[in-house]
Amino acid sequence: MNPEQPELGGRGSPTRLRPGPPADASWQEEEEEPRSSPCCRRPMAAGGGVGLLPFLRLLGQLKRVPRTGWVYRNVAKPESVSDHMYRMAMMALVTEDKNLNKDRCIRLALVHDMAECIVGDIAPADNIPKEEKHRREETAMQQLTHLLSEDLRKEIYELWEEYENQSTAEAKFVKQLDQCEMILQAFEYEELEKTPGRLQDFFDSTAGKFVHPEILQLVSLIYIERKKRIAATSHPRS
Repeated sequence: MNPEQPELGGRGSPTRLRPGPPADASWQEEEEEPRSSPCCRRPMAAGGGVGLLPFLRLLGQLKRVPRTGWVYRNVAKPESVSDHMYRMAMMALVTEDKNLNKDRCIRLALVHDMAECIVGDIAPADNIPKEEKHRREETAMQQLTHLLSEDLRKEIYELWEEYENQSTAEAKFVKQLDQCEMILQAFEYEELEKTPGRLQDFFDSTAGKFVHPEILQLVSLIYIERKKRIAATSHPRS
């Protein structure tokens, strides 16, 4: 998550998950060919390969990895990485921009934080250099995708690279969705906790970063609603 924190909240950093099963979990002996032949050891397809279950179990960790920014702000019951990615994917689904490949936007949203099932949600306050963060996530993505068939491995890894490199209009759009979803969630937490304005640094961290017309409109609506809540708290009715 984006904002820098001067000091961490009482909960401390979330526990980093240990790496999953070894990469060679995607190989299986086949009865049809002699066991002594080297060709017996071949990658299994995702639909029935032994690598699929470890892949899905690793992916399931995203349901249990909390978003670090909320943890550091002592938000009660912080969302998971999976929660965040789901709404991002839905935001991509409902875009009306015909110049974008909507299907690719949805795929990018679903893949962009996948590595966090292994490395956790690394925040700026963790003081880990961007290069090291990228290296860890790249290694995790290689480990994850190696559990799949060659075609799926290539597809998912290239989607992740596209987002990381911000190399397409779709990747840039999804990056803005990432930041927009974050401030929407911050606004919702302020409402739930009845603390309007408490999470201002999340809004500050995204200032000037939105350029897509649809997202600018959505951000404007969030700001208008949030401003009303803050004003109502500052000037309560008598």
